[in-house]
Amino acid sequence: MNKRLEGQAAIVTGGGQGLGEALARRLDKEGCKVMVADINFDNAQKVASSLSDAAAFKVDVCDEGQTEAMVEEAVKKYGKLDLLISNAAILIAKAVQEFPSAQWKKMMEVNLIGYFNCAKAAAKVMIPRRKGNIIQINSKSGKKGSYKNSAYAAAKFGGIGLTQSLALEFAEYGIRVNAICPGNLLNSPLWNDGPNSLFKQYAKNQGITEEEVRQKYLRQVPLGRSCEYEDIANIMVFLASDEASYMTGQAINVTGGQEMR
Repeated sequence: MNKRLEGQAAIVTGGGQGLGEALARRLDKEGCKVMVADINFDNAQKVASSLSDAAAFKVDVCDEGQTEAMVEEAVKKYGKLDLLISNAAILIAKAVQEFPSAQWKKMMEVNLIGYFNCAKAAAKVMIPRRKGNIIQINSKSGKKGSYKNSAYAAAKFGGIGLTQSLALEFAEYGIRVNAICPGNLLNSPLWNDGPNSLFKQYAKNQGITEEEVRQKYLRQVPLGRSCEYEDIANIMVFLASDEASYMTGQAINVTGGQEMR
């Protein structure tokens, strides 16, 4: 099989589970050397140990020093950093009047400031090489407000603004910055597993059953199915490849037509 990203060195934050794990595995399949970075080091190690040429790194993206150390370790191991996939995120969904300020702020810290910290650290090593690629995993909630999910939408809207600003700032150095905006991953652990699954959060918020939540979101998708990890990974590989060499500052929808702006 032709490996489209042969020889690239990449970091995936939040790479120890869920979508991040799927993206790390796809990068490995496409020929990347991958640093799997996650706040849960055990998960990161499990994923990294199953890949061809990978390392695990424990990182809290809210900590600027830790993100700098993450990038330094990747460069130490691989001699360069070609690609940053900024995927680490959390999601707490509540009505505004029930949303503790501390939790709202935590959503900003992980989902927006965490992206800034990682991009800043990556840029420091990419700029001297005049080459690099930063991809943020955003959301359709970065394009349109999200019902009783204000903190997540606010952070993701901010993420698109940051993506566009970084793209302008880094273009002269040959560094491209783009975002991917997935639709609802209705078959993923994020939506289905554990007491804080999105199906449980949204069912509680909206006063309907979990199955009614599923059907509600499916009805909003013109193509009539859930977004899957592979759908996102396909766009990631394209953006990471030379085929997308004339693309920067974009926020690409992968939503089955649910969001078209």
